[in-house]
Amino acid sequence: MGDKLRGLVISGSRNIMTARVTSEGEQIELECRIKGKVLKGQENLYNPIAPGDWVVVEREMNSRAAMILSVEERRNIFSRYNQKGGASQLLAANVDLALCVCTPSSPPFRPRFLDRLLLQADIAGIDSIIICNKIDLEYDDIDINERLEEYCHIGYKIHYISAKTSEGIQELKKEIAGKTCVLAGQSGVGKSSIINALQPGLDIREGELNEKYDRGVHTTTMSIMFELADGTKIIDTPGVRRFIPDRIQSSEVITYLREFAPLSGKCSFGMSCSHKTERGCKIMEAVHAGIIHEDRYDSFLRICNDLDGKENDD
Repeated sequence: MGDKLRGLVISGSRNIMTARVTSEGEQIELECRIKGKVLKGQENLYNPIAPGDWVVVEREMNSRAAMILSVEERRNIFSRYNQKGGASQLLAANVDLALCVCTPSSPPFRPRFLDRLLLQADIAGIDSIIICNKIDLEYDDIDINERLEEYCHIGYKIHYISAKTSEGIQELKKEIAGKTCVLAGQSGVGKSSIINALQPGLDIREGELNEKYDRGVHTTTMSIMFELADGTKIIDTPGVRRFIPDRIQSSEVITYLREFAPLSGKCSFGMSCSHKTERGCKIMEAVHAGIIHEDRYDSFLRICNDLDGKENDD
């Protein structure tokens, strides 16, 4: 039997994780496997542990290997619904701030994807900010500026940065100082580049765009935690092309979208309103009055369709 230690999970995939522990006054990293096939209370998860989790491990004598015995209670989790696995996929745990990354171009601006990241943060009770990267690239699209202004209007803070030129990086660094952050966005938006800009010398591998489709190529295949010199922790998550919100029913979406929530339950048909065709629907009235942006309404419908198991064309 080895020592039982408390460790912070910093990376891993499925049942093999890396945890940082303190042993005899020294910080070391252990390769950990889960004791038994499943951890109690984590049976229905695509992956039972994520970076940011605190675990109790039993270290093998004179070895850098260990067994995970249990996971401590979490403050929160940032997750997505994994369609292939048919279960929740944990991306990060015990997070202070969600950094939701988008680009005005290369890859193209996708507000519907951003809506889903912001929604997931709000579902989890995690504060979030929007990071618009690659502002060094020329773009002249009034619609993009209008949509970004709409996010400000409904209460989201936006940092405009260029990881390439370092514009806006110091301001972002001050915003996130000392916090545990989850960095999320579609493939190609430059998440790894942002971390490299925040902490020169890390030399994290950066992806390239598929020129034919103007899409990112996956370089991060699992969530991994990086610690900056000032103690800030950033959990980089795998880039995906589709993000389905997790731990929510379609009927509950209205209660989490910020400009929709005040109207929840006020339709003529109350909470049973589909917000599509009914007379007296306060959501549709707000869209017609310009209180809710048409694109946000469309995004809301698509999210509900996904949660109901229907296919969307986005």
